[in-house]
Amino acid sequence: MFLTTGFSSHYAVMSVDVLTFGLNHVSAPVAVRERVSFPLDLVKPALDGLRAAFGSGVREAAILSTCNRTEIYCAAEPQVSEKLPEWLADFNRLEAGNLRPHLYQYQRNDAVRHAFRVASGLDSMVLGEPQILGQMKDAVRAAEQAGALGTLLHQLFQRTFSVAKEVRSQTAIGAHSVSMAAAAVRLAERVLGDLAESNVLFIGAGEMIQLCATHFAAARPKRMVVANRTLERAEVLASQFSAGTLRLADLPDRIADFDVIVSCTASSLPILGLGMVERATRLRRHRPMVMVDLAVPRDIETEVGRLADVYLYSVDDLGRMVQSGADARRAAVVQAEAIIETRVQNFMHWLQNREIVPAIMQFQSAAEKVRQAELDRARRLLARGVDPEQVLEHLAHALTNKYLHGPLSALNHSQAAERQQLLALLPSLEPTLERRR
Repeated sequence: MFLTTGFSSHYAVMSVDVLTFGLNHVSAPVAVRERVSFPLDLVKPALDGLRAAFGSGVREAAILSTCNRTEIYCAAEPQVSEKLPEWLADFNRLEAGNLRPHLYQYQRNDAVRHAFRVASGLDSMVLGEPQILGQMKDAVRAAEQAGALGTLLHQLFQRTFSVAKEVRSQTAIGAHSVSMAAAAVRLAERVLGDLAESNVLFIGAGEMIQLCATHFAAARPKRMVVANRTLERAEVLASQFSAGTLRLADLPDRIADFDVIVSCTASSLPILGLGMVERATRLRRHRPMVMVDLAVPRDIETEVGRLADVYLYSVDDLGRMVQSGADARRAAVVQAEAIIETRVQNFMHWLQNREIVPAIMQFQSAAEKVRQAELDRARRLLARGVDPEQVLEHLAHALTNKYLHGPLSALNHSQAAERQQLLALLPSLEPTLERRR
């Protein structure tokens, strides 16, 4: 509680909170998450729009957008939190009422704890998965490049990365983790059996596709091909696995050649539609086809899953599969949470100290003005020939009265509850004598 009269009202602390809001694989299905995802080219416009919409209400911001979550971290005034969901809905041209049930919000220590848990893999679809830490670092770089990161969030994220490293090195939270890529291979084997005679197509050339290609390569399929909008990037990835390449424009005529298709691009629209896949199944004479869509927004139209010979899996389907293997790691969660809780308290202590710095500086500045004014007066008295002993006595008396005036005035003008609070504070404000050696 902060006093509101006399002595203390002049020295207010900063009213800036750490705020986090968004949605994830627990709070929202992929059909909702894909509507509010932020591809890389939209992050800067979104950050600019957010700060423009709230002015000084949002001092700093960063956006974390992955296939499993979209979260916005802010250093903002507390009252902003009520309006942030409306901004997110408006930016993505959605009805706020449809989006709000899927959103969560955290403030101050809860927001800090959430950031630490996300980076440590405790809030992931795959418990302990390491990819989220790299994605969070990418989000921080994007915020820095957009000029949206300041001291508070910079400190928060640096401590977040440190906590994630500590959790991963001191606990078994990431041990035996089943990645989404490994799960994709298992699903394909479940449908097709041994993949030795299977042709596998990867659409995209990002980190997730690279992980999938690595896992599928270990299963030694008959052939692997990489399709990407930029053929040069496809060739770089394909060269690592002795795979072929394909232009996206050639997909309609070629997808019938593949038994497994794994797609993860940043496209805002589906790449594989119902009609295209329907033609492919006829050409394949109804041989089964496994399709894994790891993109958000989705690369493959959901209607494709209704085709009798197509086994379509979304990122949420793979998440449910990998969760079944999470029991072996749950014992490490308690230890990880204890580490996080300690680091949350450390960060909040730093934040509280940072908040009172302006008040301390203002208090010291006021005291310095009093000291300088009384010292100037003493010098003038000495210049007029006044007895130095008398000048020193006057100086000490004047400084004492001025330093005590604020607290005593606040005490005299206070009412019952506030007076008790002030009386409790007085002993800690009493002047002390420093012994000089």
